[in-house]
Amino acid sequence: MADHGEIQYSTADGNDYQEHEHTYHLFLQLAKWGVIITAAVLVLMAYFLV
Repeated sequence: MADHGEIQYSTADGNDYQEHEHTYHLFLQLAKWGVIITAAVLVLMAYFLV
């Protein structure tokens, strides 16, 4: 088998690690607020509709 070696993600060409980190943190923030808003809507529906 061919030895492909290890990929160094922090030094690989074309890999913008800082932008990747920014996108990941944005995704986490959107997921967090999506869960919070969904839970709030469900609580309000339970309060006003039941």
